[in-house]
Amino acid sequence: MRDRLIVALDVPTVAEAAKVVRDLDDGVSFFKIGYQLAFAGGLDFARELAAGGKKVFLDMKLLDIDNTVAKGVENIAGMGMAMLTLHAYPKAMKAAVEAAKGSDLCLLGVTVLTSMDQQDVIDAGYQYDPRTLVLRRAEQALRAGMGGIVCSAEEAAAVRGVIGPDLALVTPGIRPAGAAHGDQKRVVTPADAIRNGASHLVVGRPIVGAVDRRAAAEAILAEMRAA
Repeated sequence: MRDRLIVALDVPTVAEAAKVVRDLDDGVSFFKIGYQLAFAGGLDFARELAAGGKKVFLDMKLLDIDNTVAKGVENIAGMGMAMLTLHAYPKAMKAAVEAAKGSDLCLLGVTVLTSMDQQDVIDAGYQYDPRTLVLRRAEQALRAGMGGIVCSAEEAAAVRGVIGPDLALVTPGIRPAGAAHGDQKRVVTPADAIRNGASHLVVGRPIVGAVDRRAAAEAILAEMRAA
């Protein structure tokens, strides 16, 4: 389970991110770097983590014209990253898959953000409810040759039925029982996420914001193992 728990380094500085990594010691081997840290020196920090033997999930949610996506993916593949996200638009996914050929980079298609509910999806102009849109994009990601998808663990069981047993299924919005949901709307406990077919769980605030980060991570790992 140690390689299936991804701790989100959603902190404002590299110094704070480095402290989170130190606090977790060898209890966690996988870390996510998103916009906040990336734009504060986090890309160089990502390279350092990878060089030091850690796995890095670069959560950039790429979306642009095909050529721009492809060139970005080519450079990211050379950084030693383990995972990279892009929005699950068919043309962007196809361009990314072609650009990543020959590398170990696992490309993940982002379906519907876990901060969005049905009204948010409608307001964004989609005719589908979140579950229907997630399943549609999961099927498109499979056809494009992606390494996996990102979705809420609420939809994980249904998505696993679409993509099969081999693709990565990464679930953010994980909250232990009793934890505050924050800005997340479609949340699931670690145990239920594993039972629903998630291959990787992304956990941020419940670990990063804990007084004892190592103990918080160990408690989540124990719940994942029990499930």
